[in-house]
Amino acid sequence: MNPVTRLRLPIAGVAVAMVTALSACSNGSSGEARNAGGEPPKPTPLIKISPAKGTEVRPDRKVVVTAANGSLEQVTVQSGGKIVKGAFNRARTTWVSKEPLKPGSTYTVSATARGEGGPATVTSQFNTLKPKYELYVADVTPNIKGEVVGVGMPIMVTFNRPVVDKAAVERALKVTAEKPVRGAWRWINDRLVIYRPEKFWPAHQKVKFTANLVGVRGGPGMYGVKNTTTTINIGAAWISTVNVKTHTMVVKRDGKVMRVMKISAGKATTREYTTTSGIHLTMERGNPVTMISPNRKPGDPDYYKMEVNHAVRISNSGEYVHAAPWSVWAQGRANVSHGCINAHPDDAKWFYDNFHRGDVVKIVGTDRQLEWNNGWGFWQLSFNEWRKGSALYRAAASRA
Repeated sequence: MNPVTRLRLPIAGVAVAMVTALSACSNGSSGEARNAGGEPPKPTPLIKISPAKGTEVRPDRKVVVTAANGSLEQVTVQSGGKIVKGAFNRARTTWVSKEPLKPGSTYTVSATARGEGGPATVTSQFNTLKPKYELYVADVTPNIKGEVVGVGMPIMVTFNRPVVDKAAVERALKVTAEKPVRGAWRWINDRLVIYRPEKFWPAHQKVKFTANLVGVRGGPGMYGVKNTTTTINIGAAWISTVNVKTHTMVVKRDGKVMRVMKISAGKATTREYTTTSGIHLTMERGNPVTMISPNRKPGDPDYYKMEVNHAVRISNSGEYVHAAPWSVWAQGRANVSHGCINAHPDDAKWFYDNFHRGDVVKIVGTDRQLEWNNGWGFWQLSFNEWRKGSALYRAAASRA
């Protein structure tokens, strides 16, 4: 037994007994609280959320939730009912958002974790900055409802303002096809970027273009405010081959010859009257189309102004496939045009009626090559040259 000393002290006239127990042994502890079994209590999970509560942050900032002394069971980040996608690490101690946030919005973050000491839940809110400059897609070509396009058709995307951070914006652009092929974007200028596959699109399929721009930083103070989705219908493989030397045009559909047309090409007395060789795409059509000689005034030699029927444009330098009843005598025999592909009215109307934007017209036999940026002459560049215009390709090449 432990010895007990009893002391009696008078306090306010009352005798108080103080009992002092002298322990027989001591473990030297600092007095840490213990559970009934004598073990320290297990710590509850500690959850940390970034951005911090009440802060205002850039829309392209990541949301990061971490847990110490346990693992995350659930993380929800939302604004206006829209859930932000994210992913856990393997140990489920960290969750990171996978997409940009919407500018000028309030986000609520809820996180639950569980550890040996039990569960823990934390809720927080933060705001995203409102952009000084709004960025969105102003136009996608092709984008006509119900339109079927050819296998050479590029996807041309125009933004509402010049893009500074092209790599960030390009990373937000996605192209998915039912029959996938490799492709790449090329920036033509600060507002226009064009997608072209390595080879012609496989025929008869749907291609989906998506611009996930919301929250993407396009430059100082500039953020995407709207996403865009477009579905493109690729039709049959209409590929025409024009041989200027033999004065013929062979039109194939999915590899089958549909029509052989006698034609007359540019007379080649000057460069501008020389038909360009190379891979052209059909761009637009008109019936009739008024054609005026370039860089010439009335009274000048070779000046002309005339209306032509069933005209299908194949470049921006004035080249069309069109009806030419005045030169039927030359079709199949001689080249007498100002650079266009002249055809018999019946043949020209048939070609016009079967036209799709993005159909392929290959021209051979002249010493003037189609420039890659003349109309839709994008197929004049090899794929390796084409993709050098991609901001992501240039960034990867600079790191190599």
